[in-house]
Amino acid sequence: MAGVAPAVLLVDKPGGMTSHDVVARARRAFGTRKIGHAGTLDPMATGLLVLGVEGATRLLTFIVGLDKTYEATIRLGVATDSDDADGQVTRQTDASSLASDAIETALQPLRGRISQVPSSVSAIKVGGRRAYDLARAGEEVELAAREVEVTRLDVVAQRRDGPTIDLDVVVDCSSGTYIRALARDLGAALGVGGHLTALRRTRIGPFVVEDAGTVDALDAARGLDPAAAASAVLGRFEVTADEARDLRHGKRLAGAAVRLPSHPAAAIGPDGVLVGIVEKRGADVKSAMNMPAEASR
Repeated sequence: MAGVAPAVLLVDKPGGMTSHDVVARARRAFGTRKIGHAGTLDPMATGLLVLGVEGATRLLTFIVGLDKTYEATIRLGVATDSDDADGQVTRQTDASSLASDAIETALQPLRGRISQVPSSVSAIKVGGRRAYDLARAGEEVELAAREVEVTRLDVVAQRRDGPTIDLDVVVDCSSGTYIRALARDLGAALGVGGHLTALRRTRIGPFVVEDAGTVDALDAARGLDPAAAASAVLGRFEVTADEARDLRHGKRLAGAAVRLPSHPAAAIGPDGVLVGIVEKRGADVKSAMNMPAEASR
């Protein structure tokens, strides 16, 4: 829509809203339907949601796969059918006798490169349908295990209340990691069941929730211009006006690969405009994705 500047928005999603709810609010605030997000958050979860507006939606593909940080609370002693507090309780076991050392021992196999079966109540598609739709319809859902990486899984606080134990944890992980599944698998390893009672996403790649605005202030949000957002994610590759023109025309920049700060990288013209996303081709640099003029600033 004319008059709507392309931008990458950082939004602090409140609990009780779906990611689609936030996108719908942003579409109304900006008066355009061309808005998408880089990775969902469950309705129960809060925290960082990255939105792309207008032409900047093309950058979301480079953001969705970035590593992430979460703050979460795992309750040991209670399992649910969704692996979080929104589900129905399926098992209750007295976890009060668990020692802290036993909990730490059970956490060790959940760190590093691990094979994880996502929660059955997830957005993964099975036969063209979302797993959570199948599960809510009472159908059996079997999801394949996938490799993810958990580079940090630290307990920062522990609270004991009768038969349950609450663990406040901080998780650094690769895209595609289900924190609910970590809670489930920890509870299963300890023999008492476990689920999430709170989840907050605090970081996606270089973007942090402290820089995010609220849903209620979307109409006043300015966001990051595409050049700034792409440079933060991919690294900044400065090009001359002639090189910018050549990239837009599909030409290679001969011998320019040695100048690339990363692969791929954000090509920025002398006027600060995002020319596009570039990549190596041997010793040369080639455009992998050109940005339309309206999406460049």
